[in-house]
Amino acid sequence: IGRESLTQTVTAVATVVPDESRISHVHTRVAGWVEQLDVSTTGEIVRAGQPLARIFSQELLSSQAEYLAARRNTAALGISSAVITSGRARLRVLGMTEPEIDAVEQSGEPARLVTVVAPRTGVVVNRGVTLGTFLDPSTTLLTIADLSRVWIFAEVPEASIPAVRPGIVARLDFPASGRASFPAKIDFIYPTLTERTRTLRVRLSALNPGGALRPGLFGTA
Repeated sequence: IGRESLTQTVTAVATVVPDESRISHVHTRVAGWVEQLDVSTTGEIVRAGQPLARIFSQELLSSQAEYLAARRNTAALGISSAVITSGRARLRVLGMTEPEIDAVEQSGEPARLVTVVAPRTGVVVNRGVTLGTFLDPSTTLLTIADLSRVWIFAEVPEASIPAVRPGIVARLDFPASGRASFPAKIDFIYPTLTERTRTLRVRLSALNPGGALRPGLFGTA
């Protein structure tokens, strides 16, 4: 007679997906046309602050001209500094950065093209425009995903649902990644089952510094 721990092993299909909290959709705040596209390939790696596209916007061009005219007339017509402050704030609201506004002030001429920069470092997972596209604030130029950390979805069979709970450690194995199996904790358990497969989706997260865990990759948990 002996004493031992009884354990139940649950095996589930696992899939790598981007971390939703690390995805950025790039939009403009004004309507205009794409006159230069610096990133034209899906899958390209971009860095935070890197130029993505240059657009022409009549609205932004007019706002710059009005701002410069107000600055020139400040002394001559006695326009208050509040008007200048308001004009600068309007340019910021329309999407211009402080360095861009400073450059316009120094040159005394409105910038015909305005640069759209990457909000984060990551991979371009979707490109929604091409050269010459007319866009407005609802248009998604690019979608950028930071894949340095990824989510992993495991589909737990219906009969094994009572055995899983947040905090349990799973061992993940993705042979096609070339990476050795590694542990990860269950972060979240989804409230509904997938009717087609009768499985419960659980979510784990893992660091992905080398990019070996590519979204769409299949493995086991």
